[in-house]
Amino acid sequence: MTDTAATPDAPVRLSPGDPAPDFTLPDADGTPVALSAHRGRRVIVYCYPAALTPGCTTQAVDFTAAAGELAEAGLDIIGISPDPPAKLLRFREKEQLGITLVSDVDKAVLKAYGAFGPKKLYGKEVIGVIRSTFVIDADGRIEKAAYNVKATGHVAKLRRDLGLA
Repeated sequence: MTDTAATPDAPVRLSPGDPAPDFTLPDADGTPVALSAHRGRRVIVYCYPAALTPGCTTQAVDFTAAAGELAEAGLDIIGISPDPPAKLLRFREKEQLGITLVSDVDKAVLKAYGAFGPKKLYGKEVIGVIRSTFVIDADGRIEKAAYNVKATGHVAKLRRDLGLA
């Protein structure tokens, strides 16, 4: 891990080559989803602040639209937020999402990925989910880590970075 912390509250950030923190979290249906169950395939893990909000909806809809192409390229998608499973279920149904969404209500996994801590929101510093995306290789190591990503256009940029666009 690379410690880019300027203050004691700043999260430790993951870097390429680091082991991806394993997790088992409930999905929108309450079914446990384990990162380790995806070993042997690459996985996109993306962390987002809140289901049913404009930016997070844009990102989830974009990942759903790209899911087939990403799966053909050997990539699974898991979205993590601090929302409870019931809210994730409403989100999935309302937006007709075709990706796996998991609930990290205690934020332990978000913190392990360096995706929870101080961030700027409308010019003010707040503590919350830092919109982040990780590509994890088939051996469970971080291949790519991107923090403070923009919701709009992020999936298209990720596809380009992965050589798919």
